Amino acid sequence: MSTKHAPVVPTVKSTGSAPAFFSCWDIHSYYGESYIVQGVSFDIREGEIVALLGRNGAGKTSTLRSIARVDSPQVTHGEIWLDHQPLHTMKSHQAAQLGVGLVPEDRRIIAGMTVEENLILAQIAPPVGWTIERIYEHFPRLAERRNQEATTLSGGEQQMLAVARALARDVKLLLDEPYEGLAPVIVHEIERIVDGIKELGMTTIIVEQNAVAALRLADRAIILDMGQVVFDGLAQEVLDNAELRQQYLAI
Repeated sequence: MSTKHAPVVPTVKSTGSAPAFFSCWDIHSYYGESYIVQGVSFDIREGEIVALLGRNGAGKTSTLRSIARVDSPQVTHGEIWLDHQPLHTMKSHQAAQLGVGLVPEDRRIIAGMTVEENLILAQIAPPVGWTIERIYEHFPRLAERRNQEATTLSGGEQQMLAVARALARDVKLLLDEPYEGLAPVIVHEIERIVDGIKELGMTTIIVEQNAVAALRLADRAIILDMGQVVFDGLAQEVLDNAELRQQYLAI
């Protein structure tokens, strides 16, 4: 009778010779008494797209929220650095001013306002990123619907608007959950958006249940299991390792 062993998954903290643009070191986060993020550490070079993967409840969204410095979960230990600036000492609005753009899974489109009004509101306080005109060049569908009430857009269009609002700020690090809650027919369109962000060289962390789609877009993959990093390496390594995918991603 044979015993199945877990695949060997060596951790790779960085790739190439470029220094890390973003780093989180030994992050521990809690929702009340619930210990969710349990010592997560990883580095990202400038311009990389990293897929942050794992099963439901692995700690992916909690890790993004910890990086963005929102009130919940509470980070109780560790350091978070972006471009030599200590995010771990900041509140969420300070991290946003520094260039952390969080695109939450619920998108948080503002009701009662048009597409364009949502974009203008994102630029009320500095730092300002892309102009409205540049956003419309990259998201022509939003240009077509600029005067439409934003909450009446389709799910895919609302995701475009959520990403566009982040880009309307001076974003250095984009944290995105691009396919969450979307119908499969919209996924391809969102892939094109993320691929466009990749061409722009924006440093991005993608959290995604559709792991294969995220891996095809990403340079690197980080897999979480029970709030801990179990793999940090090239995205192609995960695509090529069926045992790893089955154990941690169930695909």
